Amino acid sequence: MTVTAFRHRPEPDEVARVTATAAELLEVLWGRASTAPASASQLRVLLILEHHQDINLRTLADSLASTPPSTSRLCDRLQAAGFVERVVSPADRREVRLHLSGRGRTFLADLRARRERELEAVLAGMPAAKRVALLEGLEAFCDAAATRIHEDTGDPGSRIA
Repeated sequence: MTVTAFRHRPEPDEVARVTATAAELLEVLWGRASTAPASASQLRVLLILEHHQDINLRTLADSLASTPPSTSRLCDRLQAAGFVERVVSPADRREVRLHLSGRGRTFLADLRARRERELEAVLAGMPAAKRVALLEGLEAFCDAAATRIHEDTGDPGSRIA
């Protein structure tokens, strides 16, 4: 899909269609950078924990729109793989806090590096001026998306990077 037809002031629905296509293509590219040994659901847990260290199981389940038992099983597998650590809360011994382990951080860093290599290969085929325009647009998109996410969650202090 080309955006040359959008030289006028594009409406949000037009941009949303192109953005959705780009996101789908990203999924295909990122599929080349396998997430093994973590499943897509487990990867979501790792990404949430990276940005929200020391959350409890219920909060994580809410973030995943899942149930605590299902989330607990996800965390069991991630703990067995060495990606997640569970710590009893000092304030309430019945509460378990979740942390991304060093191995989990290393896994995410490696995954990001592999994904970035796939993106770099695509971006290298684009003219420099288009890369600049893409970067400016993506920065604005990230700011707007982060604002919306934080408004929805009531969490103005954190930012997904």
